[in-house]
Amino acid sequence: MEVRNLKTWPLFVVLTVCMAVSSVSCSSKSGSTSSRPTIDKIEKRGTLLIGTTGDYRPLSFREADGTYWGFGIDVANEIASRMGVDTEFIQTSWPTLTADILSEPQLFDFAIGGITITDERRKTMLMSDGYLANGKTILCRAADAERFKFLADIDRPEVRVMVNPGGLNEKFAHENLTHADISVHPRNEEIPSLIAQGDADVMITEITEAPYYVQADSRLAAPLLDRPFSHAEIGVLMRKGQDDLLLLINDIICQMKSDGTLRRLHDKYGLIYSY
Repeated sequence: MEVRNLKTWPLFVVLTVCMAVSSVSCSSKSGSTSSRPTIDKIEKRGTLLIGTTGDYRPLSFREADGTYWGFGIDVANEIASRMGVDTEFIQTSWPTLTADILSEPQLFDFAIGGITITDERRKTMLMSDGYLANGKTILCRAADAERFKFLADIDRPEVRVMVNPGGLNEKFAHENLTHADISVHPRNEEIPSLIAQGDADVMITEITEAPYYVQADSRLAAPLLDRPFSHAEIGVLMRKGQDDLLLLINDIICQMKSDGTLRRLHDKYGLIYSY
């Protein structure tokens, strides 16, 4: 599938959370680690198995024909290309993401596509260096854009907030919106349309996702893009014990930052480059 060029998205896709430019030099692939059990297994298989939710435009989306596209999908394909192997994408979900990562037998080598790096995840799993800046924001109807200027404007009993289940959006809503009417909808990609048609007032989402839906539906607005509620980065998630793969992926992300590949992917999807 040909991914549409989103370079024309408005520049209010502002990532004010600019990360410091890394001065760390990238190591060579062969010199990353002397023990390579995970990498050797992947190279012998010839295919990198990648878990992704497929419901998070423009980072990871699964079309009806099973084709995956998005920023995270492109990053995964680039990792596989530099490893010299093919890719196979395996659908996971936000509620089952951790369980799928830790599943026995192992379902995939790593997960990608809108996964925020958190200390909580690092307690039980491994996370790569960041490759995309992110933060929590909202989608609402364009007619209500002036209504929501601060988090306090959302945290009211009369405000109906909708989130997808099992991820950090739901966690953020329950921790920060103790007065709002919160509902959980099982399919993340359907929530923007439900907001637009009035089934809820606000969607808790992220600054990487919101602009896509604003561009696609004139009924929607993201009035707080330049003032995200949180600052974070998105990375690759995998099970512990795969330190050789983690080192290699971090090295590849470093290379992609150094050689311009990551910047070109940001441009392709209309995201502000901050490394």
